[in-house]
Amino acid sequence: MSRPRIVIVGAGFAGYRTARTLSRLTRHQADITLLNPTDYFLYLPLLPQVAAGILEPRRVSVSLSGTLPHVRLVLGEADGVDLDGHTVHYTGPEGEEGTLPFDRLVLAAGSVNKLLPIPGVAEHAHGFRGLPEALYLRDHVTRQVELAAAADDRAECAARCTFVVVGAGYTGTEVAAHGAMYTDAQVRKHPMRTGMRPRWMLLDVAPRVMPEMDERLSRTAERVLRQRGVDVRMGTSVKEATHDGVVLTDGSTVDTRTLVWCVGVRPDPLVESLGLPMERGRLLVDPHLQVPGRPELFACGDVAAVPDLNQPGQYTPMTAQHAWRHGKVCAQNVAASLGIGERRAYRHRDMGFVVDLGGAKAAANPLGLPMSGPAAGAVTRGYHLAAMPGNRVRVAADWLLDAVLPRQAVQLGLVRSWSVPLESSSPEVARVPGSPKRPGKATGPAGQRPDGEEAGTHPGGEPARNHPGGEPAKGQPGGEPAKNEPSGEPAKGQPGGEPAKEQPGGEPAKNQPGGEPAKNQPGGEPAGSRSHGGRAKGGQSGSPRASGKPRRAVEAAGPRPARGGSGKPGKAPRASGAGSAGKRPAAPSGPSRSAGPPTDPGPEPPANQPPPGPDIAPGPVKRTDGRAAEGDS
Repeated sequence: MSRPRIVIVGAGFAGYRTARTLSRLTRHQADITLLNPTDYFLYLPLLPQVAAGILEPRRVSVSLSGTLPHVRLVLGEADGVDLDGHTVHYTGPEGEEGTLPFDRLVLAAGSVNKLLPIPGVAEHAHGFRGLPEALYLRDHVTRQVELAAAADDRAECAARCTFVVVGAGYTGTEVAAHGAMYTDAQVRKHPMRTGMRPRWMLLDVAPRVMPEMDERLSRTAERVLRQRGVDVRMGTSVKEATHDGVVLTDGSTVDTRTLVWCVGVRPDPLVESLGLPMERGRLLVDPHLQVPGRPELFACGDVAAVPDLNQPGQYTPMTAQHAWRHGKVCAQNVAASLGIGERRAYRHRDMGFVVDLGGAKAAANPLGLPMSGPAAGAVTRGYHLAAMPGNRVRVAADWLLDAVLPRQAVQLGLVRSWSVPLESSSPEVARVPGSPKRPGKATGPAGQRPDGEEAGTHPGGEPARNHPGGEPAKGQPGGEPAKNEPSGEPAKGQPGGEPAKEQPGGEPAKNQPGGEPAKNQPGGEPAGSRSHGGRAKGGQSGSPRASGKPRRAVEAAGPRPARGGSGKPGKAPRASGAGSAGKRPAAPSGPSRSAGPPTDPGPEPPANQPPPGPDIAPGPVKRTDGRAAEGDS
């Protein structure tokens, strides 16, 4: 008799705890598969310390294969669930598709950034939900302080060293607290020429900081923030985000190049496609974390509306503490459904909350006892060390080194602005040129424009300029083609004498059949993955996916130019360097594969084309608007 198959979607707090507990309970009596887009479990509460340079990224990421040896790991993102067929459809990191059959399914997909219909936010703001966003923010803040220190103009210096954080919850408060300490340390070593200092602003429509916590702890956190010079404005939010700053709801304008969006999260849109009863975007479950009428389906974490037995009529909030406990109870009930052990209802006891404010400062109420100052800091860090499923010694070592050594404020340049758009439904994965988008997970009403376009695009289908306070570097997706190539202009050797417009960072190819631009360029949409302007969800239109493989969609739209020297059609041009702004046009080594009659090959390259050579970045991008190509060169 075959062993039962258990599939767990998501490896956050709930999914990771479910997999670890099930592996211990079943003892090889079941096949456990964990589907997750990354190969690590991310300890989110310490993410602000990664952005502030205290911890390295690997310290807060725990290896799944290393800590779950009896669980099969499948890299991919679920985009459709067939409950009647007992299968989960997913898309792998390279665009490959697959299905996972199951006898028991646990949905623990977590949450994504919550967008509000505020003009300009999707284009100019960045979230804070994953490692790529934390690494981008660290580089971006470092770059802004360095550029401000070298600026002679006071207005430019003030805009670059002003950082606006929207959302005064746990995440926003910690980001502002750690960020103020990080920038102050930079300026202490290299004072600004204009004599100015970095300015951090924390905005929220709530009446106080962290309204979900005890009022005494809220006052403690606000006092620490104000002591560090953070401009805390309660009852105020962003009315509009522009190229050069933000307009606040009180009518004032703040010049800034940095807008961090920490307003909140919403459940992963995957559960919406199931057609089951929902509660404010979360899947309704019983106290045993089982979906009524579906004995094979369980849900836990942020995607599940779990009844709070201590407060009848209420549901447990979307916090890491509850998700971690959900995972243990869910694993016990899944095992009980297979005849191993007994079922139990989810009932919790509030153990309190901790908020790390950087340095020796924190706000905590363990077991309901309010604490502040160094004692709260010690309790907070001790709690994090106890709660982490791994890397405890490494995290403690980094804390010790940070206490005795200065921080290293350097730009690594590994994550670009366009790699972490706010509208992304996968904040844990950085977007790269040619990567497939998620057809099965729509951004939802909050992340779409009224005309059906994605919130990260401008009217007319142009890619969004989502670089906070600045235009994207030329040659990046969404920007203009880089014009500092060896020939000085984009390649014009294509049939018809038009520039090559299907290179990464250039305009979409306009010579496709039907005259429509190709939407499968980096930062755009995969061709054929939308229906009537909206991204389809798994489980709709009669199939779990709206179209075929996203990476193959370009082949249906029209032919592509040959990759330089490869001689293989249908492959996307290779980006030079690690996300470099300047992209070198593909040098043809044979007959042209573009639409139209092929040209005769010859010893000389076509007009205005650089000679064939290695695919390397030519150097920094030269802008024409008088500004530096900020960080993306």
